[in-house]
Amino acid sequence: MFVGRKRELDRLKGLWKKNVASFVVIKGRRRIGKSRLIEEFSGDTHWVSLSGLTPEKRMKAQDQRDEFARQLGRIFHIPTPFSQDWGDLFWHLAHHTQKGRVIISLDEISWMGMKDLTFLGKLKNAWDQFFKKNPQLILIVCGSVSSWIEKNILSSTGFVGRVDLVITLEELSLLECNQFWGKYGNNISSYEKFKVLSVMGGVPRYLENIVPGMNAEELIRQLCFTPEGFLFREFNQIFNDLFSKRNETYRKLLECLADSPNATFEEICQYLGVKKGGVLSKYLDDLVTAGFLMRSHTWDLKHAKTLKLSQFRISDNYIRFYLKYIEPNKESILRGSFNDRPLGATSGWEGIMGIQFENLVIHNRMSLYGLLNIHPSEILNDGPYFQKLTKKKSGCQIDYLIQTKYNSLYLCEVKFSKHPIQIDIIKEVEQKMASLDYKKPLSIRPVLIHVNGVAEDVYSEHFFAEIIDFGQMLKG
Repeated sequence: MFVGRKRELDRLKGLWKKNVASFVVIKGRRRIGKSRLIEEFSGDTHWVSLSGLTPEKRMKAQDQRDEFARQLGRIFHIPTPFSQDWGDLFWHLAHHTQKGRVIISLDEISWMGMKDLTFLGKLKNAWDQFFKKNPQLILIVCGSVSSWIEKNILSSTGFVGRVDLVITLEELSLLECNQFWGKYGNNISSYEKFKVLSVMGGVPRYLENIVPGMNAEELIRQLCFTPEGFLFREFNQIFNDLFSKRNETYRKLLECLADSPNATFEEICQYLGVKKGGVLSKYLDDLVTAGFLMRSHTWDLKHAKTLKLSQFRISDNYIRFYLKYIEPNKESILRGSFNDRPLGATSGWEGIMGIQFENLVIHNRMSLYGLLNIHPSEILNDGPYFQKLTKKKSGCQIDYLIQTKYNSLYLCEVKFSKHPIQIDIIKEVEQKMASLDYKKPLSIRPVLIHVNGVAEDVYSEHFFAEIIDFGQMLKG
């Protein structure tokens, strides 16, 4: 089943209207659907798909070239080409695609070229000399190591002026996620669906594992808390593939953030026991580019000016869930201790679900704007907001804050609970409002975002400007 990606498909299909060849870059985390998007786009068009080998410790550059040559031989039904040089291999590929409408995809391009310093230069030359001479050709390079693509292609002088379209695949929207329950989804509560999405996020390959007739706890148990479960094995595979030798370093950074919703660069350094430096900052940037972390800069409410101070949080729901719940229980899972254990009885279960739900709200912020009747062009700043404690002002953390050019602040309190939200939520939000360092003419509008109902007395107080059942995002 192919779900969503209408905007991306429209952009790709628009390339056929050109009278010249197109060079496309598609990037995004593993399992996000890059190859599936290209397959859907290709339709009946001649599609030539070649992929790099998964990196291994003893792998050499020649291994990648040999595999590429074997793929060429099988695709075009020719003897395996001589594979000592990427230039020769690209020539063979161009020779067999020099006429007619054709799509070429080089999947996991960073794996293909990571061991050979000549790879990118010869790809650039092959594009200039051969590929682009077919005006009906679209060359797509894609990969999961987004930082490699950014550095070696998008920021490289060698490819300046050659890349026609860059697509970064994000998680599917809640409306699109809902389609994986099919017609049976009408019988399932939003609360139960959000429990599943709080583990999987909007990653298509994970959502394909949804069994509509199975309750959320049992589905999560089978996928995450059994030795044969797909999500029990997934973390190590994607990390070893993406980060190779440095996977332990990246892993420690994520482990630092697994217990805390947000942390500053200084707090991360303190947790790891290291000095502040450019190398650690680069690793954090790599994780942001890869889609595993989100960096949120706070801002000056009085002047709507972005400040240098920022926080990091794990934005990928599966990654956080794995580090928080699956990995610490790995040995118990292998012994079968979770076979009959109620997941809801696990310590901190409701807390982690709350943090995960916040990520779903952030990923679907465009829908939130619509519910609040805010056009994106009106927004000056938005995101998780934090105010550092000083002698002059209190510290506070806001789940999501929107500041518009019409001098309005929308303070969004996000709550995930199996019970209706009670009246004490008002006092909690009032304290946050009192801590915020803002002055007139700014108006502040508290917003409550929930998923499982709100007590009647919360409505009757008329405190919140909007009370939003985020379950409606599943229905559109």
